[in-house]
Amino acid sequence: MPANNDNPLYEDLLKDYDDRLDHSGIRGERIARRLFELSQIGFVQVGGVKRPGYSNEEKEAKELVKKWLSEAGLAIREDGAGNLMARLEGKTEGAAIASGSHLDSVPSGGNFDGPLGVLSALEVAESWKESGYVPDKPYEVIIFSDEEGSRFNSGLTGSRAMTGAISRQEMEQLRDYNGETLEQVLKQYGSTLDAYEEAKRDLSDLELFVEVHIEQGKKLEKAAQPVGIVNGIAGPAWLEMEFIGEAGHAGNTPMIGRRDSLVTAAEFLQSIPDFPKTVSDTAVATVGKLEVFPNGANVIPEKVKLLVDIRDIIEETRDRLIDLLIEQAEKVAAKNDILLNIKLNTKIQPVPIAEDLQKQLAASLEKYGITPQYIPSGAGHDAMNLGRYLPVAMLFVRSKDGISHNPKEWSSLNDCVMGIHVLKDFIENKMKQ
Repeated sequence: MPANNDNPLYEDLLKDYDDRLDHSGIRGERIARRLFELSQIGFVQVGGVKRPGYSNEEKEAKELVKKWLSEAGLAIREDGAGNLMARLEGKTEGAAIASGSHLDSVPSGGNFDGPLGVLSALEVAESWKESGYVPDKPYEVIIFSDEEGSRFNSGLTGSRAMTGAISRQEMEQLRDYNGETLEQVLKQYGSTLDAYEEAKRDLSDLELFVEVHIEQGKKLEKAAQPVGIVNGIAGPAWLEMEFIGEAGHAGNTPMIGRRDSLVTAAEFLQSIPDFPKTVSDTAVATVGKLEVFPNGANVIPEKVKLLVDIRDIIEETRDRLIDLLIEQAEKVAAKNDILLNIKLNTKIQPVPIAEDLQKQLAASLEKYGITPQYIPSGAGHDAMNLGRYLPVAMLFVRSKDGISHNPKEWSSLNDCVMGIHVLKDFIENKMKQ
């Protein structure tokens, strides 16, 4: 498979590949070629890809993967939300073990976030086909629509439909970046709002969902390990705060007695890093959005609006951190005679990964000489939605420099293939239980 000058992904992946990893029906060259072919869909000259959810590019990527799934012997169906489900029957009937991810991207996103999970799940089926292995239980590869949320500024659209975690009212209110409704977007895609709503699935036909994803962090890189175990998926909570003081002339208002909302907000912001570590080792809090009013160079700020993003993989400690930050904001506001308004506008339940599944993943890692690393996922994944209804597990593959959602996103082919070997071993062991 030749690589062009603009996108040398195929050659770069194979450059340092250790072909001793080609065994048990898993082939690195096939993964490299397929990552490259997907990278051509929505390729942008500045690097990376642009495949928004429900776009022609996302649909084209799905059609390509459907071809590979069919060639691997899986029976494919698609629901009204655009989710693909490809099934391979096992020796016995019953609930399936499933794996997969998504194919959409953020604008100028990387080539691994999503596609690696899809191709890992597919490669397990490919390996079985090559070796003549018939799984003990049914197996499914699932590809979710619009995971990233760049289309509607509201992610996990496909898995929310599959789990029924979105109301009809919310469906009707969604608008994309062009101002089009979800109904209009689905019609262009080849579906309808009614069909989207009917995508809710009886999840009792799934025993387990396991997802492979790039780490999007540096813990594996620092530990010099190719693959790690996700011990929980953090649930975000968003606190919207307004610090309201009094505007005044920057030159004529004495420093004593000022009611400066920005100075007060800054005092609160400076204190935030001290609180997460008091509740757990995995809690985090971030302010990435802040607005100042009236935002004039010579005006004392009257009002500051900010959003505190609070996450942890354990709901109890996440909620304790919320309370602590509210208490701190109230304390700082009262000290400076500033009015404070607080609104909790997002609160999503975290999804811990069961300890027995973590132990089984660890056994598969150790089989390949990998020292288990346990890593919380601060980002949301489709596995998070499924995890409220059935057991889920996740594997992280090492990310170079921790970069993601960026054309520089990179995981070596050695690490990608090692992740697939671990996934395959884990699934085959679960098939026997």
